[in-house]
Amino acid sequence: MDAVFKALGDASRRRLLDRLNARNGQSLRELCEGLEMSRQAVSKHLAVLAGANLVSSVRHGRRKLHYLNPVPLHEIADRWIGQYERGRLDALAALKHSLEGTTMSKPEFVYVTYIQTTAAKLYQALTDPGFTRIYFGDTGPESTWEVGTPVRWKSDPAGEFEELGQRVLEAEPGKRLSYTWHTLQPMHQEMFGLTDEEFAEARKERSRVTFDIEEAEVPELGVKLTLTHDGFDSADSKMLEGVSGGWVMILSSLKTMLEGGKPLSGQ
Repeated sequence: MDAVFKALGDASRRRLLDRLNARNGQSLRELCEGLEMSRQAVSKHLAVLAGANLVSSVRHGRRKLHYLNPVPLHEIADRWIGQYERGRLDALAALKHSLEGTTMSKPEFVYVTYIQTTAAKLYQALTDPGFTRIYFGDTGPESTWEVGTPVRWKSDPAGEFEELGQRVLEAEPGKRLSYTWHTLQPMHQEMFGLTDEEFAEARKERSRVTFDIEEAEVPELGVKLTLTHDGFDSADSKMLEGVSGGWVMILSSLKTMLEGGKPLSGQ
């Protein structure tokens, strides 16, 4: 946490984080626009933020895009904000953003974590039902994990696996796993308070989730896992709202399991 607080102690670095929070996934050129800093200075600040694991970078073709990584901030919040205070603080923050007109745009969700394991074991944990039922619960996912095959889930732990239209897009053991995500289900309509018309429109959205696995630049950190959930229609996507918190809990439980601890309760 010392590295995190040191990185946050500089106003220029906080401004870069604010820009990524407003629009995640920006190139160095985009981040430099409108700033009274040289390209070299921005690069140095990004290096400090990356060293504190507050910013991660992902290559999209020839472009290198930078993303705000919420993991260290989530760990700090967990340490000092009680579980009963979180809901109240979230509500107050939402009210503040609404009144000030500063609601942030998040067209995609990117989460980076480091796990003390091997790439092969991590990929197995993402695909083997013996592992997934531990940190996902008994609801799924289930698949043969061959490109084009279905990814099925249970809506009820005691029920059967269901076909929700999800398909495996990429499956490279030890490196990458990607599949389409399900649309909003009937239970989500009541959860988000959607009218029939709003629910019908929201169900047209089909996002995807991708797990990228690579060896960490610092061997002691183990394996770097980057989760990218994208394909949302807008920043107001209810699915984006739902999965953002869900993935944090699921991957925290996955990390705990692979590092020899117990998964989070309720997972």
